[in-house]
Amino acid sequence: MNEKKKKLAIVTGAARGIGLATAKLFEKNGYKVALVDKDNDELIKLRIDNNNQKSFSYDISDINQLSSMFSDILNWYGRIDVLVNNAGVADFGNIEETSYERWNKVMKTNLDGVFLCSQKAIPYLKETKGNIVNIASISGLRASTLRVAYGTSKAAVIQLTKQQAAELGEFGIRVNCIAPGPVKTKLAMAVHTQDIIEAYHDAIPLNRYGTEIEIANGIYFLASENASYITGQILAVDGGFESTGVGLPSLRI
Repeated sequence: MNEKKKKLAIVTGAARGIGLATAKLFEKNGYKVALVDKDNDELIKLRIDNNNQKSFSYDISDINQLSSMFSDILNWYGRIDVLVNNAGVADFGNIEETSYERWNKVMKTNLDGVFLCSQKAIPYLKETKGNIVNIASISGLRASTLRVAYGTSKAAVIQLTKQQAAELGEFGIRVNCIAPGPVKTKLAMAVHTQDIIEAYHDAIPLNRYGTEIEIANGIYFLASENASYITGQILAVDGGFESTGVGLPSLRI
């Protein structure tokens, strides 16, 4: 592919897990990829800076960093075709134990960051008729215990996706959302007890956790030309978990 015709995908929260798997998949399919993460140490460990991939250490929850972030990315490669709003933080606690500080920390990254990054990218996406893929969660589609901040933030991302799609469609910009179910990441395996793992297996029709690449495949599909007439949609990649309506016991992580 001609270097000047390569498309650029920005993936936030790209130092590990779903974000890293997504960045690798886009690069494999011929994209330039800007990997954004606030964890500079993890980005350095990846050793991925090359002609097709470059890491950018920024905190997308900090509005004061976003102008520099987009300026740096555009100076590296002067277009934006895909924005994957993957960066997020988790917080587990009941309503009474969730302080405003904890609530606000979750909202700043999971919701404000999605809104602000999208807002910065829109002028460039108009030029390329690009698209946005937001990452929510199954917790945004169904309520469960201990997720008052996290679940609420992801439900808001789902509604934001629909608002973005309704407003940006006239410019040829598509906006969709992935809602991952339980995924076998290092972080999840570190905090999920055996009881929790078994409870999820029992509640998920496919009887297992998803993998990072399975989520990345859903993201790439929605960003690809194969989804050219799809916008404003929420794709649950969850092994059937949401469709059954079966909840989990009130287990503490």
